[in-house]
Amino acid sequence: MNILWVKSGPLFPLDSGGKKRTHAMLEEISKRHNVTYLALLAEGGALHPEEAGATYAAEKVWLPWRETPKSSWRFPCALLRNFLFSRFPYALDKYFSKPMVSWLGSNLATGRFDLVVCDFLIPAPNFRRLRTGVPLILFQHNMEAVIWKRLSESYANPIKRFYLKGQFRRFARWERQLSRLFDGVITVSDEDSRYAREQYRLDNVRGHVPTGVDIGFFAPRKEILPGGGVIGFLGSMDWLANIQAVEFFVREIYPGIKRAVPEVRFTVIGRNPPKSILELAKGDASITVTGAVDDVRPYLKECDLMVVPLLSGGGTRIKILEAMAMGVPVVSTTIGAEGLELESGVHLAIADHAGEFAELTASLLADLGRRRALADAAYERLLRKNGWKTVVDDFLHLCAK
Repeated sequence: MNILWVKSGPLFPLDSGGKKRTHAMLEEISKRHNVTYLALLAEGGALHPEEAGATYAAEKVWLPWRETPKSSWRFPCALLRNFLFSRFPYALDKYFSKPMVSWLGSNLATGRFDLVVCDFLIPAPNFRRLRTGVPLILFQHNMEAVIWKRLSESYANPIKRFYLKGQFRRFARWERQLSRLFDGVITVSDEDSRYAREQYRLDNVRGHVPTGVDIGFFAPRKEILPGGGVIGFLGSMDWLANIQAVEFFVREIYPGIKRAVPEVRFTVIGRNPPKSILELAKGDASITVTGAVDDVRPYLKECDLMVVPLLSGGGTRIKILEAMAMGVPVVSTTIGAEGLELESGVHLAIADHAGEFAELTASLLADLGRRRALADAAYERLLRKNGWKTVVDDFLHLCAK
């Protein structure tokens, strides 16, 4: 087939779960089909050195797009303008692109593509007035409204809650409407598929595909030794849910762990940490914030446990599978491991309250046998369920339904 894959931006650097999932899937799909990758590129921005030579697509098309950096004084102005004058949530509004609308309209009319995949909801507004006989698939890595609902419920600040609730309501409305534009919707978890069917009354949800991981890339596994005392968190630190999770961990959970394991250390691995996260390391010598790293494997290998104390979010968590592929046991909240279909006490440990989370983490650091058992069971399951070839087989099958 000739497949058009539409996304909001380039894939490199591979510094987020969504990028990693898309890249791995397209690498496998491109072995079987001819892929054209269409995305926006910020004006004045340069492609990552690895992007041009990457083999995930036979053709890559970059369309100009004007981005407002979060560090710019224009960013709060853009948020205010969106809040007052747009019906879309900001994250959808900012990626609406007249060049993309024009490109889609003219190129899909030629009949050159057999299948079109819209990757994430973010580019979906560009499909609103599109008329084509080509099958259209929306690949939903998250239920976006769920993320914003949980964020709004988890903040005490009344101004933040008010703003986030507004974004949630907009996402709920547009996620429903935009999903109906497509012939099929594919999610990454059974929970997300069920949400789309029950909350949005969608009759075009074709099912879900599991998240994959490149087990070979993360080899060899870490050897779990006595005396472990390094806890890690892995995730993009410019995402609200991750910022909130790390702040919650340091404020509510970490003190209890330190009382039980005084020599413990905590490492936050991920790009673009905000000032609030950097300040955590300044105030506590046992905390390290790495910022962006070229390769997460050396940092994961230093960890004796990975924590995922998420209070909000959606979709599935590639970082959990990456830790498991490295042989690092995981402690997570229920939300943090949602959608992965992992069994608590077998593949990972789950706790939802700060005290319980601290006690469980401290006890695992002191129990070599339990850490090894969790790591071995998780790795065996990855081998059976989470290879990218299996994921792509399932995805292409759902596209053809």
